Amino acid sequence: MYLKANFTAYKTILIKEILRFSRIWLQTIVPPAITMGLYFIIFGQLIGSQLNDIDGYSYMDYIVPGLIIMSIISSSYSNVVSSFYGTKFHHHIEELLVSPIANITIIAGYVSGGVARGLIVGVIVTLVSLFFTQISIDSYVITFLVAILTAVLFSLAGLINAIFANSFDDISIVPTFILTPLTYLGGVFYSIEMLPEFWQNVSLINPVLYMVNAFRMGMLGVSDASLTVAILIIAGFILLLTSICLWLLHTGTGIKK
Repeated sequence: MYLKANFTAYKTILIKEILRFSRIWLQTIVPPAITMGLYFIIFGQLIGSQLNDIDGYSYMDYIVPGLIIMSIISSSYSNVVSSFYGTKFHHHIEELLVSPIANITIIAGYVSGGVARGLIVGVIVTLVSLFFTQISIDSYVITFLVAILTAVLFSLAGLINAIFANSFDDISIVPTFILTPLTYLGGVFYSIEMLPEFWQNVSLINPVLYMVNAFRMGMLGVSDASLTVAILIIAGFILLLTSICLWLLHTGTGIKK
């Protein structure tokens, strides 16, 4: 009975999340596709046509995986942070916390919603890229695995941001000052082998670098980082952030007044 109740709660939260972002698809689905389309035109065609190949691929082909995973990161993160903070703001979160369901079920529901939006946006951006280049995926298993793990990771990060946020302004601080710089410096638009040795070593500290390159490995078969190391880093961060989310909900940090 307990497992059935938790499954019902998980399914309800997930359906609510999917309906939420699908109802406002002009705000949640279309903008990332337009933004990435502009990146393909400006960086891929106009600038990329003037650049040499990277690892045997044209510049356009090289940046496609990075732009796809970047859209997955931003969409999964923004979906959870805005939705969960909205639940806090309207005081619906109290209903979840007093209900007889496990905290992990609440986390799983919101994270799954973020993953759903991230993957949908990722697929749409991939379809947009077909107008500019031909895509041949080297390994579907690696590509889908990295996409899902990355979406899970940043959905968890969005949940933590939402828990600590005290206003709608707070949910934009982390994306603006942390997430965006890490993403742009994560090898989306370049190979770190193009950098001086010192900056190559500095780049290895950036966790987003491993996600971008693991996804690029799945699509193109080339990477600046070890795939095994990348998967271990992503999985490690998922376990860490899941533990933090469980502790925050258990203690009521940022929720209980």
